[in-house]
Amino acid sequence: MKQNVKFKNNELFLAGHLYVPAKFDETKKYPAIVVSHPGGGVKEQAAGLYANKLSELGYITLALDASNQGESEGTPRYLEDPYARTEDVRAAVDYLTTLSYVDTNKIGALGLCAGGGYTVAAAQTERRIKAVATVSMVDIGSLFTEGMGRVVSVEDQIKLLEQVSHQRTEEANGGETYYITYVPQEVDDSMKGTVAEGHEYYVTDRGRHENAPNRLVFTSFNKIATYSAFSHIDKFLTQPFLAIAGSEADTLYFSEEAVKKAASQNKELFIIDGATHVALYDIRANVNPAIEKLDEFFTESLK
Repeated sequence: MKQNVKFKNNELFLAGHLYVPAKFDETKKYPAIVVSHPGGGVKEQAAGLYANKLSELGYITLALDASNQGESEGTPRYLEDPYARTEDVRAAVDYLTTLSYVDTNKIGALGLCAGGGYTVAAAQTERRIKAVATVSMVDIGSLFTEGMGRVVSVEDQIKLLEQVSHQRTEEANGGETYYITYVPQEVDDSMKGTVAEGHEYYVTDRGRHENAPNRLVFTSFNKIATYSAFSHIDKFLTQPFLAIAGSEADTLYFSEEAVKKAASQNKELFIIDGATHVALYDIRANVNPAIEKLDEFFTESLK
């Protein structure tokens, strides 16, 4: 029960997959959930898996492609603009409110990896989002500039930004758009954790999709560098909040920090023992514990 939909984020049309429950009745009202994909991903991958499984449990779900990515409009292609991606979440909520069978007082949001950070950021000011959940969440501003575990010095971060500025000059003067990869195209024994897992998911048959070619506009970094998904969660993230992460994920600290800082009085860090960051992306690694917890959370918060 999936249909292709398009909706606007300002001047861009975004592409989405709208999932409805079995025995869907258009005359009834259903709780709805926006599902945001990881950085470098598309709606057909992990986001679509979660959206489909949650629809089977009685929710209307909308998995969308980010601006400039997948089947959504926007140039340059494969730009990762965290401010646009946060607005994508709000635009998806806009769209859900236009559907007669969506209960507009029961809209939730779920984000995976970077999509989790964007979802948390959007929910701080988007009060139509009544419940917030994340899986393997990261704050892309920190991860991409400070590195995993925040080990990159400020001096090295500035050097990167100088390279980005130089590239903008090159492109402004007719140079080609410069792309880098989200994850390594090739891995060696020195690569561990999410870096190696990301390669396996995005580059091999495990999760590869033609609309997610592992490309990132290099100049995205000057937008990402000052972005903070958690900037006001101590004041504004008052909605029920669930963060799901694996006990073996090298990104676990993002979920721990977000739950600790959030203003919500109904918040939980749910750790899946033995799971890594990417293990929560697909059936191969068994996402069922995450789905069961999400259903429990959204049932309590939205139904």
